Amino acid sequence: MGKARALILLCAALGLCHCRLVTVPQGPLLRVEGQPLSLRCDVEDYEGPSEQDFEWKVIRGTESMDVISTFDPKFSDRSIKERISSGDISVSRLGDNVVELRIIEARIADSATYRCSTTSTDSVYSGNYDADVQLKVVPNSLLVVPDAVNRVIPEGGSFRLVCNVSHDFLEGIHLSFTWSVIKGPSLSQDLLTVGPGVGVTVGNGFTQRYADGAMRLELGNGASHSVVLSGAMPDDQGMHTCTARLWTREQGTWKKIQEKTVEMGDVTVTPAANSLSVEVQKDSTLSSGESLILNCSVTVDGLTSVDLEVTWLLNDTRVLARSGRDGVLSGASDAVDVRRLGKWDFQLKVPRVDTTDAGFYSCKAIVWIHHSSGRWYEAAEKISAPARVHVIKHNPDFTVVLSSTLTAKFSGDPTDLECKVLNVSNLHSGRLGVSWLFKDGYDPFYGRTVASLDENGTLVPGKTYASRVEVGLITVTRVEPYAFKLRLLHTTHEDVGEYSCGVTAWIPSQHEKWKKTTEILSPALEVSFTNKSPVLGVVAQRLREATASGSTFEMSCRANTQNLPPGTALSVVVLSEVSVGSSSRKLASLGPEMVLKLENWTESARKDGLTLIKTSKTEFQFRMSGVQVTDRGFYSCEMIAWSKASGDNWMEMARGVSNKVQITFEHRGPSFDVSISSDTLSVFPWETVKMECDVRLMGTLPTTDDVAYELKWFLSRLKGSSRASLLAGVDRWGVVHKTPRNDSSDCSLERLGPRKFTLNIHSAQDSDGGEYHCTVTPWIQSTGTSVWSQLPEVTSKKIFLNVKFAREYTPVMRNTNNI
Repeated sequence: MGKARALILLCAALGLCHCRLVTVPQGPLLRVEGQPLSLRCDVEDYEGPSEQDFEWKVIRGTESMDVISTFDPKFSDRSIKERISSGDISVSRLGDNVVELRIIEARIADSATYRCSTTSTDSVYSGNYDADVQLKVVPNSLLVVPDAVNRVIPEGGSFRLVCNVSHDFLEGIHLSFTWSVIKGPSLSQDLLTVGPGVGVTVGNGFTQRYADGAMRLELGNGASHSVVLSGAMPDDQGMHTCTARLWTREQGTWKKIQEKTVEMGDVTVTPAANSLSVEVQKDSTLSSGESLILNCSVTVDGLTSVDLEVTWLLNDTRVLARSGRDGVLSGASDAVDVRRLGKWDFQLKVPRVDTTDAGFYSCKAIVWIHHSSGRWYEAAEKISAPARVHVIKHNPDFTVVLSSTLTAKFSGDPTDLECKVLNVSNLHSGRLGVSWLFKDGYDPFYGRTVASLDENGTLVPGKTYASRVEVGLITVTRVEPYAFKLRLLHTTHEDVGEYSCGVTAWIPSQHEKWKKTTEILSPALEVSFTNKSPVLGVVAQRLREATASGSTFEMSCRANTQNLPPGTALSVVVLSEVSVGSSSRKLASLGPEMVLKLENWTESARKDGLTLIKTSKTEFQFRMSGVQVTDRGFYSCEMIAWSKASGDNWMEMARGVSNKVQITFEHRGPSFDVSISSDTLSVFPWETVKMECDVRLMGTLPTTDDVAYELKWFLSRLKGSSRASLLAGVDRWGVVHKTPRNDSSDCSLERLGPRKFTLNIHSAQDSDGGEYHCTVTPWIQSTGTSVWSQLPEVTSKKIFLNVKFAREYTPVMRNTNNI
């Protein structure tokens, strides 16, 4: 082959048109005794007819022997004519320029150098006309012996396929193993192949199974290797075989030179459903309140690596509980207990049964097996024969008595009621709960629940009593196993009326935690105060009248009380109204512990001018200095009587509101007016608009007083609309505030004089059109008292701004070329 390539390169260098090239496989070639072999010979770049003739010779040392020719039947040596005539040695034409020397059964004596020659049909002798390849035939030493395989495998089980292979070691020869299964006359699947070399090839359909470890390779000591399959399925049935192959490397690729296949055994997989058995114990009879215990036993022949899902059923359709194959319990109430006693044994427990638990109980088992694909699949399902359960009923019975153990004398005192359960029978492991009911004298036919203790002893407040129960003003407790107490920590007039207690018996149930069976209501009990109800009256009286802005106003609040217990405390709140019937505003308050609090009072500069003090046990005094015009209105007092019978919480006993005292005086100071620059303005887009707001002083200010103005500008985009938006303003300290704008125009404020203000609209747009007006709030400071007084707000008339549209304003374009 090296000489042939050199000839080709030489021909190319000389620029010749034709350079005959004869090629055979690159040797040496290894073959196995008794196996077929073939040697190919090609010729290229030749002249003459397209069909070429070939001759094969064998060369051993210096001797050569003619083997076979494509054109001369007498070419063969006499020593091999018998093999040729029997067809053991033949030559086959694969094409006009390709032939193949074939030997059906190779012999050790066939080892030699084989030469393929072609006769010349070229006009010029060039290239090579023959090529040699060395062939070595080795003895047939390959031996394949399988181990016996288990013929019958349970579904989900495992089986091992052992293949023993031996052969004489020769350099250049490699071995491979293949395990296969034959499922029919024409269906064979490879499970796994090892080699040639160090690689492992998994058959189609078994990749996931191999990746999951359900099919694994166990390499032995070089002669014995195994494939183990777990999680057997019916699809694994069939005749399993082992194939050993010998390989050699030729021209960079693997060449198979021998193959032997042996049968390992016919495997049958038995379905799990054939041996699945599910059983539940026999029928039983229980009394109400006893516990039901049922055991379920599951068996599957030959299976160990499986998972079970067990479902307990009542009357074939009602699912009581389901234990998944992962052990997670689902679909069960808290009253049902399911346990796994062992790999194949399960238990259902229903504590404290009642008549609703009677019926037919059965156990359904599902066998899950791990699929070779990595998924779990349902292999078998079976339901046990039902076990019948009878339950005999015995309801609890008792009587209820209600009594008062502590009666309130005054509002705010505690009241205790006791509810006793007598003559209890058939309660067994049941529980008692209580509900406290109340009816007042206003609607004796309508009762409401104060609070309850449920079957678990949890306190459940009634809807209208929730807040009092949450803070502990109402408590419900179990003082003895069969006695309950209701305590009203601070009894009020709203608590006077009829009380009764309802006792409920609860027994265990399978479907709920507890089931209500018996409910008995006690006779009603009247609850009222032993002393008369407290009364609180309040009188307000003017002590000092405010006669002008800046003067002082004083008012007293006096309480008239009746039937108040010792230790009662009073609180007061001073209220103001602009007019009789309008909403009131809280100014200041003193709580029962005499802590002063300024309520809805926002003028921080005047907070020191507002005082509220207690002058006697039942009287308070309110003072407001520096009265302003905006303080005119009606003032009153609201007082509350509080009791602190126990704990740290104050409880209201009585409430009263006084008469109203008015602050009224005429404002004798100067008055103000506001004027605006004009009624209508018209501008073009992008121009600047100026609008002036003049404050006119009507009258004179005292020379010792100072005045400041708070100014605001408003815009209404619709003419005549009462809704206007704030644009900008300046407070009495001179600080300017502007509302954020989305337009491209902007606005600014200027102060042109002591009482003249200007609004500027820069780069006016269509959206700036509309009605504008300003408001002014004068503030006067008295030099003598340094108190600022706010005067009523004054509003100007409205000015309409018209921003002309583009069609009204068209700039004149001049043609400079005609000038």
